[in-house]
Amino acid sequence: MTVRDVSLNSPVGEGSVRVTARRCWRALRVLMHLLGGVLEAIWLRAGRDPHRVVILNAKRRWCLRFLTILGVELRVQGPLRAGPVLLVSNHVSWLDIPVIAAARPCYFLSKAEVAEWPLIGWLARAVGTLFIRRGGGESKAKTEEIRGRLDRGHGILVFPEGTTTDGTGVRRFFPQLFAAAGDDAPVQTVAVRYRDEQGRPDTGIAFIDDDEFHHHLWRLLGRRRIVVELTFGAPLPPDEPRALAREARERIVADLGAAVG
Repeated sequence: MTVRDVSLNSPVGEGSVRVTARRCWRALRVLMHLLGGVLEAIWLRAGRDPHRVVILNAKRRWCLRFLTILGVELRVQGPLRAGPVLLVSNHVSWLDIPVIAAARPCYFLSKAEVAEWPLIGWLARAVGTLFIRRGGGESKAKTEEIRGRLDRGHGILVFPEGTTTDGTGVRRFFPQLFAAAGDDAPVQTVAVRYRDEQGRPDTGIAFIDDDEFHHHLWRLLGRRRIVVELTFGAPLPPDEPRALAREARERIVADLGAAVG
């Protein structure tokens, strides 16, 4: 599946006035799109039961439209497994979430701080996002919560690195959440890579260090195009959590190395 925007990357020397105009226009569109998502969630009464198919489909449509506004070209390869699956991915940016959700409808495990973001936090809660506080000792409880979601037939996306990177490497995977997987709900890897015009990792997309969301979004709004590749791996056979974490990381590292522009 490919979602394409026909715009090109900003050429060297593109006028700052043009870039500023693009940012302002897109910022307005993003705000209207966010408000539209809130209104649709209210209309569909998403908060009462966010696990209905109609909500999942609405979330995917919202993500696809959001990517279009940002000028994202999404390239997807590999099998998209239906049914219950624990999706595990390397983590580069907050943009990873709508990118993966646009390719494969799923629910997310997000950091607790997102729940407090204006509008975005409310919308995330309304569509069934799970939240975890880093360093809060919640892994065991969240593992049980994820297992319950998998038992209901859901696809759940987690980022086992526990933080974002610049996209040039993959940190070790924390194994605790892998305990939620089972015979009927396997682990499937998703390798995420952002590409620049030369086909190299686009480190400018990374949301790292002390970066703030609104500053990062403002930078992305100035891009004419963002290219991202998703490589879905074959489901991993059942194993104990540490072995699954190790194998999942190795699979993603291999897929990132083999990905082509």
